[in-house]
Amino acid sequence: MDKALHPPLKAMHATLVIVWLGTAVVSVLDYFGLSGLHHEGARLLADGGISEPRWQAALIWSGLLADLLIGLALLLRPGRASYFVALFMMVAMTVIGTALQPTLWLHPLGPLLKNLPIAAMLWFLLQTHNATHQLES
Repeated sequence: MDKALHPPLKAMHATLVIVWLGTAVVSVLDYFGLSGLHHEGARLLADGGISEPRWQAALIWSGLLADLLIGLALLLRPGRASYFVALFMMVAMTVIGTALQPTLWLHPLGPLLKNLPIAAMLWFLLQTHNATHQLES
């Protein structure tokens, strides 16, 4: 791999770790009402037709645990497998988000639109990261 690519690859990788781990932390804080967003996750699910608190809790905790595990995988075991899982889960979560709240594509802050550059970064890392290469610290 070209040495000139190392700093940008490291930056992409670090950004993705922060996105997944940060999302997990924010989701936990929001679930417990500590984020200042007043249970935004539950509100989004309710607006998407999922108003049963048990289902909301199950979906929120499933999503935040997935975010946590993906973030840890990217941090501790970077490579094709973790990039592929992250890309797959990002696509799945985008599809679910679209099904529940298609208007999020039109939101001024672009919560679903931001998944497009994340997908591009993951695809690039997946293509450029060979099976034996590990990102150096």
